Amino acid sequence: MINDLNNLPTGPGVYLMKSSKGKVIYVGKAANLKKRVSSYFKRPLPDPKTAVMVRHIVSFDTILTLTEKEALIFEANLIKKHQPHYNVILKNGKGYPLIRLDRTHAFPNLGVVRKINKDGSLYFGPYSSAHSMHQTLKFIKKNFKLRKCINKNFQARIRPCIQYQMKACLGPCCLDVNGDTYAKIIKEVSMFLKGRTPQLIKHLKSEMQTAADQLSYELAAELRDRINALEKTLEQQVSVSSDLKNRDVIGMVHGADTALLTLMFVRSGCLTGTRNFNLPAPLAGPKEIIRAFIRQYYQQAELIPAEIIVPTPLEDSLLIQESLQEIKGSKVKIHVPARGPKKQLLQMAIQNADQAFQDFLTNVRADHELLRRLQKILRLPKFPQRIECFDNSNIAGTHPVAGMVVFQDGRRDKSAYRTYKIKTVPQQDDYAYMAEVLKRRFNRPSLPFPDLLMVDGGKGQLNVALRILQELNLIDKLNVIGIAKAEMRCRHDKIYKPGVANSINFSQDLDLLLFLQRIRDESHRFAISFHRQQRSKTLVHSALDSIPGIGIQRKKNLLQYFGSIKKIQEAELKTIAGLPGFNQKLACAVSTALDNNLIQ
Repeated sequence: MINDLNNLPTGPGVYLMKSSKGKVIYVGKAANLKKRVSSYFKRPLPDPKTAVMVRHIVSFDTILTLTEKEALIFEANLIKKHQPHYNVILKNGKGYPLIRLDRTHAFPNLGVVRKINKDGSLYFGPYSSAHSMHQTLKFIKKNFKLRKCINKNFQARIRPCIQYQMKACLGPCCLDVNGDTYAKIIKEVSMFLKGRTPQLIKHLKSEMQTAADQLSYELAAELRDRINALEKTLEQQVSVSSDLKNRDVIGMVHGADTALLTLMFVRSGCLTGTRNFNLPAPLAGPKEIIRAFIRQYYQQAELIPAEIIVPTPLEDSLLIQESLQEIKGSKVKIHVPARGPKKQLLQMAIQNADQAFQDFLTNVRADHELLRRLQKILRLPKFPQRIECFDNSNIAGTHPVAGMVVFQDGRRDKSAYRTYKIKTVPQQDDYAYMAEVLKRRFNRPSLPFPDLLMVDGGKGQLNVALRILQELNLIDKLNVIGIAKAEMRCRHDKIYKPGVANSINFSQDLDLLLFLQRIRDESHRFAISFHRQQRSKTLVHSALDSIPGIGIQRKKNLLQYFGSIKKIQEAELKTIAGLPGFNQKLACAVSTALDNNLIQ
């Protein structure tokens, strides 16, 4: 490796550190590859955390780039591809909701999405609370005459709906609505969603006065009511800055094993929400964590504010600013305030991060205590850090599947969930299904073994699990329990252990039993969900394909318009007949075929 260091180029590029198995464990970028990579192998190392990583480095690769900016972009792509163990990896999970305004439609409406697409639409948010977002939508629907129907219903409607009769919509689906009038409503809604409520109120007051001068008292009263409603919402908003700018504020608390970041959203000078990000066991320091967070989080142009306030200077902040500006299409500033209102905003974000961090530690301690008690009552030799639960799902032996859910440290770990299609059992046999799935699961050495294995089905499935583990020579390495649903005379589910005739008594620890039931219920939900997916696929490829006159294009029209087989089943014949390429006869054929192949 020393010879490799001597031959390194001095230009900008990206380096990939590898373990003995050839796995990429760290990706970094450098303005001078030789200087940066060599620094990892010189003594003393900059910090103990770097020393932990260096002990696992056996080889490295380098990739030259023309500029340091290109190296920055390439680094982000490689981190996303390899998910290196020692890089800070941001796991967003389910994105926070946004409000989408489809500008491609002649009469746009509002929708809720969790992902931004480059489709020309306007996106507002993110909203840290789904409840607050739906309250916002409810307010808009009540006070602005936007259409409420989705595009599919808009195209199929032959007369205005009740929203028009209630004077909550102009009825553009069926009536000749002036485009400029509708565009004016869109502009007002956009001003409200962008936080420009004071300007909107001022504009509406001017319109109200004009309407009153022209003796249009009904219109003036309508504008008056809208102004009153807007003023009430303005009273509820928390103003935190007077310049009315959009900015994000990042606060961070760094513990021994966890870092927690709080992202505070300030829109038009008002605090609209916060979002917390937990990064377990980060080997990087505060600067590297914040740098990695900014690089990974701000991937969508519409979500990048004009200013990002951070608690510490970043090594390559100018490069990151340039990168964000290219995505956003306008100037972005990364700022470390030293005093004044922005410093107060930063302190507020840090206080929120500290509170969230304390709440997190409290929850971790509670989860650990619950698992410790579970270990005691089940008499497990190992602390049940990883719990796996299996469940089967089928209907009369059709489309048999199984699901495996994983609880890590007392919480769901959805990234570790697995699904299984039953391959070797031709007839309905729940015990044989479980046997096949367990064989396939524990013949995969790449997955870590659970500290506790749970099977749904009571003593019968427990015995199947024990037999399979005996065949695989794992009977002494795994702890197994079975869970049986409550009987008529029993209020609670029963837990069985190998070699014990009676179920375990949880009368003094019902919270532990409820915890195990929650794991079982999650495995049940997961298995059923996968089973329904398989049935839906089969129905799509059988029922529709078998209908005379329904070819590829008509099938595509049906699925694009309705979105699912269930919605086609529920549709009226005249709606199906009105689709391109359809008539009353074909609509009847589709309805009859799907009624004979019912899907839940």
